[in-house]
Amino acid sequence: MTRTATPKLGAYTALAGIGLLGALVAGRPELAAYAAPFAAVLVLGLSLARAPKITAILDLDRERQLQGETVKVELEVRGHEPVGRLELLLDLPAGLAAEAPNPRIVRLDWDERRELDYTLRCERWGAYLVGDLVLRAPDAFGLLVHETEIECRRPLKVYPLGEVLRRLVRPRETQAAAGSQVPRSRGEGIEFADLRPFVPGDRVRRVNWRATARRGEPWVNETHPERNSDIVIFLDTFVEARSEDEGTLDLSIRAASSLAAHYLREKDRVGLVAFGGVLNWLTASSGLVQFYRILDSLLDAEIFLSYAWKDINVLPVRTLPPDSLVIALSPLLDERAVRSLLDLRARGFDLAIVEISPEPFAPAGTRPLDGLAHRLWLLRREALRSRYRRLGVPVVAWSEDVPLQAALEEVRRFKRHARVAHA
Repeated sequence: MTRTATPKLGAYTALAGIGLLGALVAGRPELAAYAAPFAAVLVLGLSLARAPKITAILDLDRERQLQGETVKVELEVRGHEPVGRLELLLDLPAGLAAEAPNPRIVRLDWDERRELDYTLRCERWGAYLVGDLVLRAPDAFGLLVHETEIECRRPLKVYPLGEVLRRLVRPRETQAAAGSQVPRSRGEGIEFADLRPFVPGDRVRRVNWRATARRGEPWVNETHPERNSDIVIFLDTFVEARSEDEGTLDLSIRAASSLAAHYLREKDRVGLVAFGGVLNWLTASSGLVQFYRILDSLLDAEIFLSYAWKDINVLPVRTLPPDSLVIALSPLLDERAVRSLLDLRARGFDLAIVEISPEPFAPAGTRPLDGLAHRLWLLRREALRSRYRRLGVPVVAWSEDVPLQAALEEVRRFKRHARVAHA
């Protein structure tokens, strides 16, 4: 608890001092009589001033919420003694905004409990601690202001708002575990593949009776098995292009959460690699628990400035399973990320790059040389994309005003044409 003098304290002190000093200098006692009330208020107010005893309890209606939604906050304030005027401020971190008035002014009697409700809007994704309270209460005479901070923090995780994806990019090869993807190979399953003549050992339930009756000899159905895939989301966190409200990292987080949600819904195994100044990874797994692990790891992702050279060799082997599809989300601004993606392709990984375009965050300047430099920068980026495409890596630029599904469709078309050309 800290005490701060108000302007009233300074004014009363000055008036009392001037009156008493004038009475001594001029020898006029009426000046002392004028100053006596101010001096009496000072003595009485300072002697009776005590810091109020206040406690608070804060609770959230939920600990997880989506970006753009609201969270209800219930705050209970208890005064152990009367407080004529209490200014209460709920200090919110950047990314959260209160829809109700903040701060608020309340009055407390003896041992009174007051319940206050707040509605917080989650404006940005992230992990927050809500519950820093700043209390200000003047004394009865208005000479001093008592100010204190109460920490009753509660964790709140705001997840990025994902996008709806109708079709996903599929890897070249599937895994042995059961899933929702139909591979090119044939085996036990329910998806029809072809007809063939009956051979000893075939099950009776696989006999196609219509084809058998038409051809006069037993024919059986061949099916495709249902398999899953391994997906690795490669998040570039070396550098970002940013404006005041949003940057390429925000778009990358949104795209990564959308991809993870839809792939896990298809029973695929999904892993995460945050490759930057701070290395973070999750090995590929499936299920709802893995989804929340990925979301929590995405909330911890941040740009950490580092000049140390890093390559793929620093990653544990288990983070990049064989025959997995690596979907890279990168603005392609840092040479370390560019070289690492080229190294992944050289090692035979099925790689697709969704370029989080930094161009909307880096407009051309007003001077003639600024425009020339901007065009040269764009040409250099196009040359980098062409380099990847010559290696068989699809590179698709994606920005906020374009649906993510459109970028994935371009990746699918590139992979389909590359497969036909290779055949």
